[in-house]
Amino acid sequence: MSTTMRICSLLPSTTEIVCALGLKENLVGITHECDYPQEISEIQVVTKSLIDHSGSNSQEINRHISEALHSGSGIYAIDNESLEFTNPDLILTQELCEVCAVSYSQVEESVRALSGHQTVLSFEPSNIEGILDSIIRIGKQTSTEANAKALVSEAHERINAVRSKSSDSLRKPRVLGLEWLEPPFIGGHWVPEMIEIAGGSPALGEKEAPSREIPWEQALASSPEIIVLMVCGFDLKRTVEEFNLLSDSEFWKQYSGEIYAVDGSAYFSRPGPRIIDGIEILGEIIHPGIFQRKTEPNAWMKIN
Repeated sequence: MSTTMRICSLLPSTTEIVCALGLKENLVGITHECDYPQEISEIQVVTKSLIDHSGSNSQEINRHISEALHSGSGIYAIDNESLEFTNPDLILTQELCEVCAVSYSQVEESVRALSGHQTVLSFEPSNIEGILDSIIRIGKQTSTEANAKALVSEAHERINAVRSKSSDSLRKPRVLGLEWLEPPFIGGHWVPEMIEIAGGSPALGEKEAPSREIPWEQALASSPEIIVLMVCGFDLKRTVEEFNLLSDSEFWKQYSGEIYAVDGSAYFSRPGPRIIDGIEILGEIIHPGIFQRKTEPNAWMKIN
């Protein structure tokens, strides 16, 4: 790859992939939500949120997002002046989720206003292999395919290690992954697959299907033995705070199983390399007798 290739990543997940491939120095633009690895903090931010979530609980955030989508006003915006300033050769974006990042149509509109020629790669993985394929695609585009293949090979080894160890247990507890708490959304796309690899049985949700809202009655009727709070965009501390606001509700009073909170933003929401860490976290949660805890203290905790 030419060392002068300039990469603008409009997704936290592709930012993580680019850095994992050893291309941090080629990153010239990132989003306001890109926060990993820490070394990217000085890179030009080219997007912004149109909704102020500070001080809002999950119910209020959901309402604000629903109103924005209904009105067509959008949730995020590209700062076209900042994007022009970065002068990118390669732009990485997505078509998977309209509430996760700037829309593909916004990217197309902004790119038309740029001078020169830009290559735009869009990603919409719905399963773990799709996530790993994103790494390969970026590797091919940036002439770092050998690094990409090595990263994917290591990921497969780690996945197979979890699958092999979890298969030692005949117990497959019913696990409910909640991607949002009020209203409740079940984890979709790759989350049911992650649960299965870690030795659990998804209480609700279909592999590769999008996350969706459910009534609390359906969550209770699914009889989960374990509930994992993997709230999209929330770290562990924020997730626990949100749960504490809702813990007096009728559902949580009736539920008698185990409850765990995780850093959903880092290990479950973003289709990037740390999804593999998420699988290992689920192994530690679902089968603590098989998996010795090795993950960071701020990755997950047991609530009940």
